Amino acid sequence: MYVGQFKTNQLVDRLEATAKARQATLARFRARPAADDPAVLARQGARQAVVQAREVRISEREIARLAAEAEREAEALAARERAAAELVRQAAERAERQAALAAEQKAARDARFAARKAKARR
Repeated sequence: MYVGQFKTNQLVDRLEATAKARQATLARFRARPAADDPAVLARQGARQAVVQAREVRISEREIARLAAEAEREAEALAARERAAAELVRQAAERAERQAALAAEQKAARDARFAARKAKARR
């Protein structure tokens, strides 16, 4: 069985690669533009414009949602009022029919009574 010889240069290579990566990251960080750079300010202004536009759209959607909800509530209220008016109308018709029926029955009863009286008087 062959056991590979320990290669010290692999460890050194990895340490050097790690140091180079750190240096590259640090260089990228240092090369970053300052906060008062016109490009940075332009990007920040564009972001703020996007955020404001988003807030406007959100508020418009909320207003539209509230208006639609109010309209639905108004329609529901009108439907309930129509239903209540229909119930009142039906109750009034029912009462009128009952009164007419009672009047007819009374007239028929009075006619029968008058007929019996007339028959008894003969």
